[in-house]
Amino acid sequence: MRPALKEKNTKMKSVKIEGTRRSGLGKKATRQLRSEEQVPAVIYGGNETIHFSAPLIAFRTLVYTPEFQIAEISIDGNNYRTIMKDLQFDVVTDVLNHVDFLELVEDRKVVTNLPLHFVGQPQGVKDGGRLELKMKSLHIRTYPKYLKENIMVNIDDLQLHGNIRVQDVKAENMEILNSPRIPVASVVTTRALRQEETVAVAGAAPAAAAAPAAGKAAPAAAGKAAAAPAKKK
Repeated sequence: MRPALKEKNTKMKSVKIEGTRRSGLGKKATRQLRSEEQVPAVIYGGNETIHFSAPLIAFRTLVYTPEFQIAEISIDGNNYRTIMKDLQFDVVTDVLNHVDFLELVEDRKVVTNLPLHFVGQPQGVKDGGRLELKMKSLHIRTYPKYLKENIMVNIDDLQLHGNIRVQDVKAENMEILNSPRIPVASVVTTRALRQEETVAVAGAAPAAAAAPAAGKAAPAAAGKAAAAPAKKK
């Protein structure tokens, strides 16, 4: 059996955001904030819901990345450890409009998406196939202390025409919420490999047809020889 992969015990990446608690929550106050390149945001899930704003630039390393990160938000001297839950962008300018954060409370499970990290070289690719990654992340439920940057998936044993499905992914201390039969990664036949298989099948067909034909010809020839009258001496 292949030994289990050991995941690196690295510290979770985090982004620090300095925010200011909002006093006005109406549309006029929100428009004013956005005109000053401030982004309205909210933190929920803890003891209280906190409305705040922060400069647009403060969110860039958190929003524009596929990585899963912790957002450590400081507001009026109070620190909140959170994860990003929702984003809103302007439909015209595509500028970030609003961000929702969930405060991490140690004894409460959280639901989020964790990226998949594929490692290894599939056997099916070595045999001429092409790797197709079907999913980039999984929807999971777990306690905050078990959150990590990604879920590692070993694809070394993935064969040609084979699949790794959600049910095959091992995520310790996590409940995976995706349907278990959905493929996560597959190895499919390439066009070149299909052509090789077609040529091989086409070459084998005449040979297979020739063998019975030869077998029929021999008895026929023998029959003709038997039917020929013997010459008189």
